[in-house]
Amino acid sequence: MSRGDAATIELLILDVDGVLTDGRIIYDDADREIKAFSAKDGAGLKYWHRAGKRTVLLTGRQSPIVDRRGAELGVHAVRQGALVKLPVFHEILAQLGVPPEKTAYVGDDLPDIPPMRECGLAIAVADAVDEVKAISDWVAPHAGGCGAVRWAIERLLKAAGQWAAILERYE
Repeated sequence: MSRGDAATIELLILDVDGVLTDGRIIYDDADREIKAFSAKDGAGLKYWHRAGKRTVLLTGRQSPIVDRRGAELGVHAVRQGALVKLPVFHEILAQLGVPPEKTAYVGDDLPDIPPMRECGLAIAVADAVDEVKAISDWVAPHAGGCGAVRWAIERLLKAAGQWAAILERYE
C-alpha cells in the first residue's frame, strides 16, 4: 500500500483536544472540566464501527470526560497522558495487530506530527497548525469539534466501498 491509500484503512487514531473538540478547555465554578463534542463526529464513529473498523483516542491530557466519551462511542481504546505520542502510537499498533500503513491519524497540533508521519493516512482538521497541514494527506474542510472527523470517516468509508451499506440502513 502506498501512503494515502484510504481504501485499506482499518484503524482510526484520533487526537482529542482540537480534533474531537474545538480545543477549548472550560472549567465551571466547581472546578469541573467541560468539553463539547460534535454529535456529527459521534455519529460518524458509530458508522465507522458498524463497518467493522476500529478507533483509538490518543491525547496528551488526562480527563475523565474523554474516557466517558470514548465509552459512549464504543472506541476500542483510550490512551491519555501521552505527552510524547509516537511510542504510544507504536504500542497501540502492536496491541491491536494493525500495521501503520492501515492506520489513519487525525491531528491538529505539533505533538501529532510524529505519528502522522508514520501512519498510512495523515488527516488534519481545518484549523490545524500549518506544520500539521503541511504533512497531511488530507485536510478536512471543517475545524476540530465541528464535523472534521465525520467528514474523514465518510471519505474513508466511500473509498473502501462501504458507505452504501451504511446508507441502506436509512432507506
